[in-house]
Amino acid sequence: MTTQNITAEFHFDFGSPNAYLSHLVIPGIEERTGVKIDYVPVLLGGVFKATGNVSPAISLAGIENKPQYQQKETERFLKKHSITEYTFNPHFPVNTLHIMRGAIAARLEGVFEKYVDTVYRAMWVDRKKMDDPEIILEVLTAAGLDGEKLMARSQEPEVKMKLIENTEVSVKRGNFGSPTFFAKGGARDEMFFGKDKLRDFEEIIPELK
Repeated sequence: MTTQNITAEFHFDFGSPNAYLSHLVIPGIEERTGVKIDYVPVLLGGVFKATGNVSPAISLAGIENKPQYQQKETERFLKKHSITEYTFNPHFPVNTLHIMRGAIAARLEGVFEKYVDTVYRAMWVDRKKMDDPEIILEVLTAAGLDGEKLMARSQEPEVKMKLIENTEVSVKRGNFGSPTFFAKGGARDEMFFGKDKLRDFEEIIPELK
């Protein structure tokens, strides 16, 4: 299969546990398809505001049985993909503005992949309160990243604007939440929402020639 004209994207926010679980599955998809999946940081709060959507923590509140079913689906996903490093963050929902801007800064600094792995682990394994600047700095520094530089760069106007632009473009393409995936090739530009659509996302890639 020729993959040079195919693009695949993962539009993510660290605040989504389902985005984290997708992050753990993505390497396998890349290996099986031969297509590198581009991570695109977006601000979930901005997506919600633009689309009138709300967090499941709000939308499922007071609904009998559905939250329990969602938990069962998560347990099935963990088992299916042999995921052992996941713990729900007790500080959820976390304001992710600082760490999402930090993702933009990390890409500019050439440490994006390490930054993403570090922040995701802090959020969904170590259960850190990742909207606290002191904790963010502590986490990044402990991982061997230049936390002070990344946090300083995250306050630069061009970094802030890039996150806004990413979010606006993502919404225009159809995004209404996280995780969202896009697969583009030829005249096709397909969107998939939710970790349960990862299989569909993977299966369509060979069709995009």
